[in-house]
Amino acid sequence: MPVSADDVKRMREMTGLPMLECKKALDEAAGDMDKAVDIAKKKGMIKAGTKLASRATADGRIGTYVHSTGKLGVLVELQCETDFVAKSDDFQELLKDLCLHVAGSGNPPDYATREQVPASLIEKEKEAIAAQHKGKPPQVLEKILQGNIEKIYERICLVDQPFVKDDAKKVGDLIKEKMAKLGENVKVARFARFEVGK
Repeated sequence: MPVSADDVKRMREMTGLPMLECKKALDEAAGDMDKAVDIAKKKGMIKAGTKLASRATADGRIGTYVHSTGKLGVLVELQCETDFVAKSDDFQELLKDLCLHVAGSGNPPDYATREQVPASLIEKEKEAIAAQHKGKPPQVLEKILQGNIEKIYERICLVDQPFVKDDAKKVGDLIKEKMAKLGENVKVARFARFEVGK
């Protein structure tokens, strides 16, 4: 399957890699974006993104969204490294998109990231899943557990959810694209969703 220029551009925005490296990885992955990113990671091409993600975020902004009915409101705290980036149009656009996602998602998230999910909740889920699949070989059970836990993260974690304006990408991909563009670490610290009567 031929790789389109749009795919190369999208991978560049996600990873910050040079266009040629993106094209090579996409060619090797036969156009599959997730596989191409994995290939790039394994070959050590993606270093900047990892370095960015480890840098401290001491600045940022709080975004708000209130539905026209006045019955639904959202607050999102988005962090970055500098006030300069926090004031930028790209950062503000991302913050607005995140507020819209939390407000408009048919399945509102409970946590911003996987790290915020209590380990006890995941352990309970694993026990319930394992009980449903008693008698399966250990390696099969492990794959079933992994698949089901991924689905749980997709349901309850903001960054793992399909983005409400483009479900072909996850919210975390949207954030990574902006990180590559802004050259700073950007992360959702917390959010709150208020709905009258709930």
